[in-house]
Amino acid sequence: MTDLFAGSADDLPTPDIDWHPDWLTPALAAQVLTQLIDEVAWRQDVIGTPAGRVPLPRLTAWQGEPDAVYVYSGIRNVPQPWTSTVAELKASVEAVCETRFNSVLINRYRSGADSMGWHADREPELGVRPVIASVSLGVARTFDLRHNKTGVVQSYSLKGGSLLVMKGDTQADWRHRVPKEPRVAGERINLTFRWVTPR
Repeated sequence: MTDLFAGSADDLPTPDIDWHPDWLTPALAAQVLTQLIDEVAWRQDVIGTPAGRVPLPRLTAWQGEPDAVYVYSGIRNVPQPWTSTVAELKASVEAVCETRFNSVLINRYRSGADSMGWHADREPELGVRPVIASVSLGVARTFDLRHNKTGVVQSYSLKGGSLLVMKGDTQADWRHRVPKEPRVAGERINLTFRWVTPR
């Protein structure tokens, strides 16, 4: 007789990530959050949808080396210069990841109403197996990864001061999102450091 439950949790796919939930102390994470709110030049981008152009449900900024131009969802991101706090974070993240980054996408989620839908970072300028290091500051938000073939979802609560690094085939095999959470009242800033092939 076939055992319908022969599979185990060990058989389920898992994303290739490194997770450091307590990378920064709570005090330092709170200090960095305050500094970034003040020093980053935030903008409200718009995105094309079947219903027309609508504002992104979050504020963004793109910093990096002058030739690190990045295009996603029809938005052309020309880098602003590194601000002092972001540059310090970049150096610390590079030391942990043993990887060099030339750019960062910074997302500011003003409340639980701000979000990011399912997507993968698969733009050609990121390369085949990109390393993307994600630093979270502020209130904890859910981060979901969904396997493309099986639909398996891995969820993480990314609290302030955590560092999650996606690498290997994660972008090829998984999609990720930050869902809306109406009960969340506070702000979250997320910095995703990456290497973009210079244009």
